[in-house]
Amino acid sequence: MILKKSTLLSVDAFSRAEEDVRIRTRTGALVTVGCFVITAILIINEWFQFHTIVTRPTLVMDRQRNVKLELNLDITFPHISCDILNFDIIDDSGYLQYDDDIIADNGFVKIRLDDSGNELETMDYKLKDQTAQYPVEDINYCGSCYDALDQTHNNDEGIKLEDRVCCQTCEDVRHAYMKKGWTIFDGKSIDQCDREGFHEKINKHINEGCRVKGTTFLNRIGGNIHFVPGEAFQNVAGHYHDTKLYDIKTQLNFNHIINHLSFGKPVQNKQESLRSLKLETNPLDGKQVLRNHDTHSRVFTYFAKIVPTRYEYMDGVIVETAQFSTKFQEKPINGGKAYDDPQVKFQRGGIPGLFIYLDMSPLKVINREQHAISWSGFLLNCVTSIGGILAVGTILDKILYKTQRTFFNGKKE
Repeated sequence: MILKKSTLLSVDAFSRAEEDVRIRTRTGALVTVGCFVITAILIINEWFQFHTIVTRPTLVMDRQRNVKLELNLDITFPHISCDILNFDIIDDSGYLQYDDDIIADNGFVKIRLDDSGNELETMDYKLKDQTAQYPVEDINYCGSCYDALDQTHNNDEGIKLEDRVCCQTCEDVRHAYMKKGWTIFDGKSIDQCDREGFHEKINKHINEGCRVKGTTFLNRIGGNIHFVPGEAFQNVAGHYHDTKLYDIKTQLNFNHIINHLSFGKPVQNKQESLRSLKLETNPLDGKQVLRNHDTHSRVFTYFAKIVPTRYEYMDGVIVETAQFSTKFQEKPINGGKAYDDPQVKFQRGGIPGLFIYLDMSPLKVINREQHAISWSGFLLNCVTSIGGILAVGTILDKILYKTQRTFFNGKKE
């Protein structure tokens, strides 16, 4: 059914007056120009907003719990030598990475430092790598374990050399002592250690410092990273370290400088949106704990809360990393008052060293780079700006026109 012309015209929302009945005023022209200027400014602003890159965070459950988390570490210890310093990683599942395993598998290095902090050399992580297994002139040599292991059956008739219980090196004697729960100090008066020069090596470097740096991978569960004196050993009671040599060398301590500590890949601040974002991927970088008081019998602890984080860039690059925050604590292992708060008291216990306890969050933050507004949002904002300014301009023009008419009519009367 075809609408009548009169019916169609009645729904015209944009009716116009004839040109000869329109009234044009100077104030109306000024309002119109003002509307055009303001509209142009708003549209230009919307254009810049459209081209602005922002980072919008989203919080989700971390569904990649089986993916390893990268650890990047670089710490300097000015007052403990690399020969004594031991570095282990333990998580709550019982997975243990020993000092030598971390170095061999992940490329960590120990760098010897002089008393001024200057680098001397990158050293092998294990002294035993530089020693002979037994005197080459005696192929039947079977070293004494000094009652740490049962060697009473070594002289039984018919027993083969490979079946004997022997301690061929200083390292073998040290391990035998640790299994027994004994201490070996610096190896002095132990034939194997004397032959290898273990005592001289330890005391030659005793006043040096050590820098440890490298990268490894962690399970995404709680655990700890610890730097402590003495070699690690495991028995039915748990994980221990032989600290007797450290105990008698009172000039040693675990004052430290954290040159770098982060989890995951580094984040590149490609856009202003990321530069303005406060990233907490390496908040401890540059932290120095260099006490003037005696810290030989103190343990330094960091409690780190780690939140897995992903950065998705506009160019398609995705970086898996982690942010973390920490709480620091300095504790005397003999008990007593806290260094920074006399009101806080600690009970006796612990081992001197540097501990970093890790607590993994089950949540994950995804930071996506996006345009501040979409194309549709840009067009909608432009139309809204134009319509809103013209509507306000129309109202303002009517108010000014009526005010002028009232003023001039009153003046004529």
